[in-house]
Amino acid sequence: MATRYWVASLPVGQGGSASSVWSRLQESISKQAFDTSLYRFNIPNLRVGTLDLLLSLSDDLSKANNFIEGVSHKIRRQIEELERVSGVVSSSLTVDGVHDFCRFMWDEAKYPTMSPLKEIVDGIHVQIAKIEDDLKVQCDYVSYLVRVSEYSNVRSQLNAINRKQAGSLAVRDLSNLVKPEDIVSSEHLTTLLAVVSKYSQKDWLSSYESLTSYVVPRSSKKLHEDNEYALYTVTLFSRDVDNFKTKARERNFQVRDFEYNPETQDSRKHELEKLVQDQETMRSSLLQWCYTSYGEVFSSWMHFCAVRVFSESILRYGLPPSFLSVVLSPPLKSEKKVRSILEGMCSNSNSTFWKTEDDGGMGGLAAGEADAHPYVSFTINLI
Repeated sequence: MATRYWVASLPVGQGGSASSVWSRLQESISKQAFDTSLYRFNIPNLRVGTLDLLLSLSDDLSKANNFIEGVSHKIRRQIEELERVSGVVSSSLTVDGVHDFCRFMWDEAKYPTMSPLKEIVDGIHVQIAKIEDDLKVQCDYVSYLVRVSEYSNVRSQLNAINRKQAGSLAVRDLSNLVKPEDIVSSEHLTTLLAVVSKYSQKDWLSSYESLTSYVVPRSSKKLHEDNEYALYTVTLFSRDVDNFKTKARERNFQVRDFEYNPETQDSRKHELEKLVQDQETMRSSLLQWCYTSYGEVFSSWMHFCAVRVFSESILRYGLPPSFLSVVLSPPLKSEKKVRSILEGMCSNSNSTFWKTEDDGGMGGLAAGEADAHPYVSFTINLI
């Protein structure tokens, strides 16, 4: 289930401080919208560049966010599927605690703050695109799609074996129900296995000897019974097998094809154990890759959000950078109240904002954006 977060910034105003704005916002949220999660989003002073570059970058940020968000969700869904298969109850996925936005710290080694904003954004986009390619094509030097196909194939084989072992007598494997002494196999005689409905057992016992002329009298013995059927042996001359099967089928008795092999049971057991082991190995490998990749995507996403809120705040509030960045997660019923609080914080600020000449809307917003507020705000969705 997705959780919606608002990433927002508020102007500090002349003579004010980010700490004082933060204190007032905390107080207002706790009094009027106490069910709203509120985090301070710590963003360093980044390299501003020119106004033209900021405007150009702003046009691309919304699309880039949708791309990163989509990759994040793909990996998360894959994790949920792998956890579901293994019986793990999926919990809220965190990445070194940074799901709590207050713990976010800018990675200076990975994204130097003196780098141009477009260079940082392009670097994040390249990294996420590579992870998406790995998700489609390659994981640990093995084709990801092939591995998923192999994993699905293993699951199918495993389910087939389980059905054979756990199904009714009409379909299940019979090797573990038949003992050597139950089977007669000679030059002229053979033993067949007949599956008989529980309610037709009397009919079977009274009629099997007369179905054909070459059935050994009193040769039928019950080996096993489940909720629906009973399993019987019957011995007859080998030359009469096809005729007996035809007559049995006419009486609704099912003759199972079976060739006794004392090694079959052990072979199937070993096969099952190997499939289980292969399945777990593949699942663990894929899951570990997904966990690692999700951490990389999420960390990059938070850096991207920091760049986005910084650049849009400069376009909105001007230079020098003087704003408070926050993250909020209001429930649906409190969204209007939280919006009102944020707008009130802006009206109390002495800062002036850039406005367009035609409709008074705020500069720096993407064309046609519906959420035109007197503060920077955009939404991200986390699963």
